Formats: sequence, C-alpha cells, structure tokens
Amino acid sequence: MGWSLGANDAANVFGSAVGSKMISFKKATIIAGIFVIIGAVVQGYGASDTLCQLGQINALAGSFTVALSAAITVFFMTRMKIPVSTSQAIVGAIIGWNFYSGNATDYNSLGTIVFAWLLGPVLGALFAIILFLLLKKILLKSKIHLLRLDASIRFALIIIGAFGAYSLGANNIANVMGVFIDSINIPSINFFNIIVLSGTQQLFFIGGLAIAIGILTYSKKVIKTIGNNILSLTSETAMVVVLSQALVLFIFSSQSLASAMKAIGLPAFPLVPVSSSQIIVGAILGIGLLKRAHEINLKTLGQISMGWIATPLIACIIAFFSLFVVNNVFKQEVFKTKITVKMKSNNDKRMLSDKHLF
Repeated sequence: MGWSLGANDAANVFGSAVGSKMISFKKATIIAGIFVIIGAVVQGYGASDTLCQLGQINALAGSFTVALSAAITVFFMTRMKIPVSTSQAIVGAIIGWNFYSGNATDYNSLGTIVFAWLLGPVLGALFAIILFLLLKKILLKSKIHLLRLDASIRFALIIIGAFGAYSLGANNIANVMGVFIDSINIPSINFFNIIVLSGTQQLFFIGGLAIAIGILTYSKKVIKTIGNNILSLTSETAMVVVLSQALVLFIFSSQSLASAMKAIGLPAFPLVPVSSSQIIVGAILGIGLLKRAHEINLKTLGQISMGWIATPLIACIIAFFSLFVVNNVFKQEVFKTKITVKMKSNNDKRMLSDKHLF
C-alpha cells in the first residue's frame, strides 16, 4: 500500500516542479522520500485516529487484506496513468471489511472524511489563487533580475517540496498503516534514552519507507500527468501549487493547529487523511481559472474525476471478495466477533471476543 501511494500520490509534491523543469526528477524523489518518512513518524497519528474510527479492524489477516485490496486498486489506476486517491481506496476497502464482518460503519467519521475530501481541492484552489496574486505583487515590486529569480524559485521549490513531503507523510501514512493499529501490538523501542519510538511510530516508519520506495521506483508516469497534462505550468505557478498543497495537507494533519483553533473558539479542521492528488488538481485548476481557463485540459480533468468516483467503489468490492477468499479458502481469521455479555455483579456490558471466551 505504501509503495502504491508513493507511486501515485507522494510524488505530487514535486510533480508541478518537475513538470516545469525547475527540479530534476531524481533530486525531487530523493528529497520527497526523506521528508515523507520524517513526517510519517513525527506527526502521523492525528489522521490515523479518525480512520480507525471508521472501522476498527481487529484481526491481522483482515488488516492485511484491506490494505492489499486498496493497494491493488491504486496500482491499476496508476497503470492507467490516473492520479487517484489512496485515501478513497483505503476508505472503500475498510467499508468492504465492515460489510463482510457485519460491523457497523461509523457514518459520523465517514461524513467527516467525505467533507474533507470535498474541502481539500477547494482549499487548494483558494490557497493557490491567493498565493499566486501575492507572488505576482511581490515580483512586480521587487523587479528582481531574471537569473536571480530563477535561482530563488529553484531553492524555494526544494524547501516547499520538502515541507509538502513532510505534510504528505504526516497525513497520508494513515492510508498505509492506519488499518494495522488495532490489530497488531509492537513494544516501544528506546534508543539510548534519547529517542523513544512507540509501536505505532514503528509502523509509520515502515509505511514511510514503503512510500519512499514507491516514489523512487514508479512515480514518473503520474508526475507527467500532474505536471503538464492538466495545464502548462511556469516555475512561479509550480511553486504556488506545491505550497498550496503542502498547506492543505498540513492543516488536515496537525493536532497542534487543531488544538490552537479550538482554544480561541474557532472550529478546527478535521484530522483526516485527504488526497494529495485532489488537492494539487484543485490548486492547478484554481491557477488555470485565474489565468487562462481555456487552456485547461478538460479531458484529462474528466478522466481524473472519474477515477476519484470509481476508486472507493472498486476498492470496496475487491476487499469484500478478497476477505471471503482469505477467510474461507485460506482459513484465516479476518475479523474477531464481538459478543455483548451482561455482568450480573453490576449489570455492566462488556465486549469480549469469542477467542477469549472459548
């Protein structure tokens, strides 16, 4: 799943920069790989918590099958050069597990996630428009030399891309490892009493490493689609698009920002995994509408939109039938049945698994 995310989504943080030929593909992927791991380990838990509420997968074989189903969906979409959402793939697969196991889907969590999916591209477009107008105003006043401007933009794209990769790891690691949090328990590791990695952070490190490998080995096709096929980008607009995406990913994964907004009485952004592909397409579309709407490739945009609609449905179906095969053919426990037991001592109801009861 991590490899598929890296191949399809993670390179989006540098797709527009590579498309505008300001940064080489090799340099972009190395930077993205390093910072996506850091973001996953340091700030990955916020979005994972909401995803776990959607469906608490409590058996390791079930977690494996759900993640594999989402990965297969994303892989085949990537083969068709369609930048789909791994967030939508994993959510569809989790709902498939809920259907198969008979567990109720938490529709409050699902509503929050879908709302974030809709809000992400809108915020991407809004940030892109504001940042583009601000950058344009700064460049007009500064009258910077073209050679110096080119060097400054290249440097800015590297810094902003690193921030984007960090935010991507923090937000989208939930898509890779969120389904394993409730089904596997790993003891913490203490490195010389200086750094302590919890079991969840170790899972996130493994997932971040897989994302980085996906970026390095198989992301070039989607980079070309994002970078050039929707709208031809200049170096300035590429920088705006990357920063817009990074900001949106960050606000949907930052627990500190959410707490600060609540402290001053403002509604906080939900901590949910959102699609980097959707955000960056929204940002590019915002720039296109502001500058020259007639140059937007509507055919490519339509193909991408169809991918977004089909992804959760396909992942749900694949997960449902895959769970059946793993459960009935390979005889693996893909879910643990919960039984409500009435305790005579205090009439309290406790949820115990059949494994513990029998």
